[in-house]
Amino acid sequence: MNRLQWMQIFARVVDMQSFSRAAESLSLPPSRVTRAVKELEAFLGVRLLQRTTRHISLTADGTLYYDHCRRLLADIEAVEASFPGSAGQPRGRLRVDMTLSLARLVVLPSIKDFQSRFPDVELTLTMSDRTVELVQEGVDCVIRAGTPEDSPTLVAKRIGAFDWVTCASPEYLEHHGTPTSLEDLADHHAVGYLWSRTGRSLEWNFVVNGENRSIRMRERLIVNDTDAYVTCGLEGLGLIRPGSYMVQQHLASGRLRRVLADYAAPAAPLSVLYPRNRHLSPTVRAFVDWVGDVVRKAEAGWRLEGI
Repeated sequence: MNRLQWMQIFARVVDMQSFSRAAESLSLPPSRVTRAVKELEAFLGVRLLQRTTRHISLTADGTLYYDHCRRLLADIEAVEASFPGSAGQPRGRLRVDMTLSLARLVVLPSIKDFQSRFPDVELTLTMSDRTVELVQEGVDCVIRAGTPEDSPTLVAKRIGAFDWVTCASPEYLEHHGTPTSLEDLADHHAVGYLWSRTGRSLEWNFVVNGENRSIRMRERLIVNDTDAYVTCGLEGLGLIRPGSYMVQQHLASGRLRRVLADYAAPAAPLSVLYPRNRHLSPTVRAFVDWVGDVVRKAEAGWRLEGI
């Protein structure tokens, strides 16, 4: 094993804070990863990592060496990507996280196109709505709704937007009436959506006369999955306020009915987030560009004129 391989393995161990996770992400036996770090330390004549049964941490020498490793590895990747040969082509493993509803309704129906364009990419899609530690969990990028928080370690690239839609099933509206103003919401109950960042259900935000107005709904049921949230609305369990892309087909078929259409809210952006490196890998760049095109083409179908 050469020094470049040692550096790559060492950097991955530090990034993922785990020998076993680093081994899994590199498709190497754990023993080989452990041996590579020990050989690197022996070659340099210093200890790079402090190891305990629960965690690892960098020594002072390890911190200095890691910083140089990251810069050198990024420069090598950038040089390789600048050539038209196979080194600059999207290839290898790519792990992407997004919500289940976005994957099911938008991304997966088009995924064959990505695979045909980039046959050397091995794509892993995970579905969640929680905060993902990209580097530590070995995730290359995530797609999230809402305004991204400023981060010194992440880049957020906007790829589209959708509207929030207040709606309910005909069964619910038949039993509880149709709200025609925000004041009417006091006489209704909603299905709550549990937001992973706060551990609380989301308030409903509207724009009234140019000002934001937040309403805390009465909730008999709270869920933490977007597909489950829409299903609860379809079953007449309460008012819901999902993204337009989640319910456009149900509104068109009449299984859900839109209410309070005159009370809008700012469109919710969709963004791809990925680690802030000086040089974005060709594989991540290919997916970011591809999924941006997919979302932009799908946006036309999310418009709710006439519904």
